[in-house]
Amino acid sequence: MANCIIRHIPNAITCCNLLSGCMAVISALNGDSQTAFLWIAAGAVADFLDGMSARILKCYSSIGKELDSLSDLVTFGVAPAMLCLKMLGNVEWPFAQGFIPYLGLVIAVASALRLAKFNTDTRQTSSFLGLAVPADALFWCGIVQNGSFFAERQWAAWGLIAAIFLFAWLMLSEIPMFSLKFRDLSWRDNWLRYVFLAISLVLLVTLGYVGMSAVIVWYILLSLIFFKKKDVA
Repeated sequence: MANCIIRHIPNAITCCNLLSGCMAVISALNGDSQTAFLWIAAGAVADFLDGMSARILKCYSSIGKELDSLSDLVTFGVAPAMLCLKMLGNVEWPFAQGFIPYLGLVIAVASALRLAKFNTDTRQTSSFLGLAVPADALFWCGIVQNGSFFAERQWAAWGLIAAIFLFAWLMLSEIPMFSLKFRDLSWRDNWLRYVFLAISLVLLVTLGYVGMSAVIVWYILLSLIFFKKKDVA
């Protein structure tokens, strides 16, 4: 009986991720971007814990893998897409007012393709090819907290649409990006991670919500400059 319960713990935590994603979608559609962010953050914590619990308890299953991806799609794909859809809907567009906000759904589509690609790509065991879906979600969570800036400046709103397509491309690209998984604590093997975390802390403290977006841009730049394809395992 105990073994049966233990076996289902990782999947139960994954379901918490899914529920958090659903709550984030509801909050986004209600125009409450801050609450949506908190639910996405809760989903990210659950996403971390389900993998950790599966490793500790040695409870791996094909169902768990698929459930994890489906949950990630809702929390880190659909929820940010809804946030962007609502934000773009607050902008006064010169044409196609009823159509342009739906460009935010590109985030959900690209996230689904990214997750499907990740699940079938054996090259991404210790690092990534392309931007991970949770990182993309974090970028948009930071952006939407400053939605009034884009609503009042149409040029910035057009830049936002360009960013939607740029980040969709980054998720589906073959650009090697480092993982935050530490194999040990040595400086030699993890200097890039330590530098990233130190600067990220400064960005979050000084910039607040928008610091989350800055952290992801910082991560992408570090990957482009220092992380080489030969490092992808």
